[in-house]
Amino acid sequence: MKPTQSDPTVQPVPAAVVETVDAADTTLSNPRWAVLALGANLGNRLETLQGAVDALADTPGLRVKAVSPVYETEPWGVEPGSQPSYLNAVALVKTTLPPSSLLERAHAVEEAFHRVREERWGARTIDVDIITYADVVSDDPVLTLPHPRAHQRAFVLAPWNDVDPAALLPGHGAVADLLTSLGHADVTPRDDLELRLPE
Repeated sequence: MKPTQSDPTVQPVPAAVVETVDAADTTLSNPRWAVLALGANLGNRLETLQGAVDALADTPGLRVKAVSPVYETEPWGVEPGSQPSYLNAVALVKTTLPPSSLLERAHAVEEAFHRVREERWGARTIDVDIITYADVVSDDPVLTLPHPRAHQRAFVLAPWNDVDPAALLPGHGAVADLLTSLGHADVTPRDDLELRLPE
């Protein structure tokens, strides 16, 4: 039985639009690199992470260029044992979308997977955070760039370092150095799990 209302965040993008976006990858001026952090601790976590990657890849003006290995981590900012553990990953994307539109798309993906925002640090089906957008530095409270707590989070730095060992976090330096300072104690590689890069 088909739903009465379609959800635009999970519908396939028409082939003509995909062709236009593929052409834009090489012809539009100033495509930018962005780093997105993905996390899930409710439901089928791996399936949800993959669905989020696929939904991002279906976005006109955005291409997912790399997806990190998966890590398992304890929830950040809450009492130990009060929530299920997270699966975390990082996606590197190249986009012609401005930061505000990229944020709207991230929120649309979260809503497609029934993300509920009832409490800070609450459990969630999916979290899609923009960590960096090119070298943009902004203190806009709607979208602070780079992410204001990324340098404190091994669950962001570890997968990011895996997928881009030369990465720099604007204002904080090399991701590899930040990760060395924090250590890997709070993040566990899940070598048995894998996210696919969209074709």
